[in-house]
Amino acid sequence: MKPFIFKQFTVLQDKCAMKIGTDAVLLGAWCSLKHSPDTILDIGSGTGIISLMLAQRSNASTIEAIEIDEFAYEQSVENFERSDWGDRLFCYHGDFSNLVEEIIEEEETYDLIVSNPPFYTENYKTKDQLRNKARFSESLPFHDLIKGSSKLLSKHGILAVIIPFKEENAFIKLAADYNLNLKRVCRVKGNINSDVKRSLLEFSSDKLTYTEEELTIEKKRHQYTDAYTKLTKDFYLKM
Repeated sequence: MKPFIFKQFTVLQDKCAMKIGTDAVLLGAWCSLKHSPDTILDIGSGTGIISLMLAQRSNASTIEAIEIDEFAYEQSVENFERSDWGDRLFCYHGDFSNLVEEIIEEEETYDLIVSNPPFYTENYKTKDQLRNKARFSESLPFHDLIKGSSKLLSKHGILAVIIPFKEENAFIKLAADYNLNLKRVCRVKGNINSDVKRSLLEFSSDKLTYTEEELTIEKKRHQYTDAYTKLTKDFYLKM
């Protein structure tokens, strides 16, 4: 598996069950940094792509990642160390729910928490156990993600995720149970004629009127829309 080369960093992905995809790039480019987060947490880092994008985009002093799969964890560490921001990037190996209590004991909070969580809930799996763990929601249920994040966010901190559009309403309701209010939503379509497939969501404990937008990735095959190009041009080589 060839490395994925971005404008300011390279991501090795040979050890990861889930390779770099559009979802991670969307979240890394879209999530807001207007509140100038100093501490960032990436839950389920995979290759580390989102953390690396946020290191490029922000001046955050600490960007920490958590990854349950041993091989993906090793890949994240490798990619962090190879980057220009290795002194700001750290990865922990373990289950998020188990690590939450340890983080609370250390009185750590985060100004931004991001996650591209596993989301396949259908009753089918592949023979690849690592891929199953990376893509099936039982390895990180939305409830555990939201509950844990609500405990770790700073006063005005933001939780940003990308999930299937069909899960949007349920996720928003679940977040409300933990006093996390919808702040922004962007619904993503592959092309002009396709259905909305993904929802980019931001939450905070602040009670604000949320903003809505829609993003279409392609006009036609390999011809990207101006909006998608503008969002990702700082990362993709050919944008």
